[in-house]
Amino acid sequence: MSTGQLMKLLSPVMKLEELGIPTGLIQDIIFRLLFNESDVNIARFSEVLGIHPSLVDELLARMKQEHLVEVVRAGGLGSLSFTYGLTEAGTKRARDSFERSQYVGRVPVSLEKYTRAILLQSKREQRITPVQVKQALSFLILPDDFDRRLGPAVNAGSSLFLYGPPGNGKTTIAQAIAKLIARDSPIWLPDAITVGGQVIRVFDPLVHTPITQEEAAFHTANLNMNNGRTEKAKYDQRWRLFERPAVMVGGELTMDSLDLRYEPIAKVYEAPLQLKANGGMFLIDDFGRQQISPQELLNRWIVPLESGIDFLRLQSGQSLEVPFRQFIVFSTNLDPMQLVDGAFLRRIQMKVEVGGPSEKLFYQIFTESCKAFSVPFDKKTFVHLLQKWYRGPNRVMQAVHPRDLVKTVISICNYDGTTPRLTPELIDEACESYFVDGNMAATLADQ
Repeated sequence: MSTGQLMKLLSPVMKLEELGIPTGLIQDIIFRLLFNESDVNIARFSEVLGIHPSLVDELLARMKQEHLVEVVRAGGLGSLSFTYGLTEAGTKRARDSFERSQYVGRVPVSLEKYTRAILLQSKREQRITPVQVKQALSFLILPDDFDRRLGPAVNAGSSLFLYGPPGNGKTTIAQAIAKLIARDSPIWLPDAITVGGQVIRVFDPLVHTPITQEEAAFHTANLNMNNGRTEKAKYDQRWRLFERPAVMVGGELTMDSLDLRYEPIAKVYEAPLQLKANGGMFLIDDFGRQQISPQELLNRWIVPLESGIDFLRLQSGQSLEVPFRQFIVFSTNLDPMQLVDGAFLRRIQMKVEVGGPSEKLFYQIFTESCKAFSVPFDKKTFVHLLQKWYRGPNRVMQAVHPRDLVKTVISICNYDGTTPRLTPELIDEACESYFVDGNMAATLADQ
């Protein structure tokens, strides 16, 4: 990432024409804010709109000349200390502005500026190291060197396909990667963007986490470097610092959530999920079990995965070209070759199988589960479990089994009013409650 280019992009805008958006759009926000709050001073305007007080002062002076606003209180510091209210004509214009949109917030940035910011911040200079990846996965018991399968994909920042049988931690691994990416470096994002006079809301409180004031102060101070000496930088307040976003969806994913969604009451567009994930990670969990078929998703994303560019469409029919720059992770317990064709898999840079644990790893997971739930480990019971419930029926081990079985044993003991412990009899009772016998399952399926 070029700090110099980003600093220039985020530098304060001191001229209205340099905002790069229609002045009427800003005036509409001013009208709506005045209508909602009655009397508003310059400082409040600047805080809500995220633009310099001198620009607000200039706009309000124009609106005052047109008898749309009036000064209701004057301070002792000139026009910058004025408090404004709507005139009768201004009230009518405010009502008209609500017909166009109900958006009140930071002034949107242009699509062009947003695109440049995303592209600059998608070119990371810092690389995630093996130590960082191992630390992120340290709470999981995984095969040796498993981090080497993930680390290169994370650094490439393109796409990853996690596959394998259920219950072995694919989702947990993906969530650990998301936290790793979020902590890597913060990202500057606007609350909204505008194109064709329309407002597209990008900020989503469920996706975007503002960084702490201390971290923000550190990063804004480092925006401006002068002869090796750090100086506190001023920046365009329409932009805010966030953790790298992580969007996670499962079976609820629909095609509508991948396109611009127009809200008829607020009269603004809601950004699609992949746009909200720009600069971060997009996890599609349980891939293949969505309300849209894998083939539909393939047709929708095959070009963006290849080009890094997505195309969206406004209600007017106008097409938008937006950046498609997030780390895409597909996670599935279905056979990848049965889900998608080779063309799609070729566009996913790396594929990692998350298989069931070996007996050695299963033992480690079981002992850790006992420790986590304060149940004394009993080797005799563990050997009994292996012989009767895994080796005998040739059952495939899953990493989630130890935790679930130990919890089931605890539930049985709590019901009996006894201290949780491991015995062959208790583990048999737990397994009978937990596993579904193959013959019984087949019988139920036939009914």
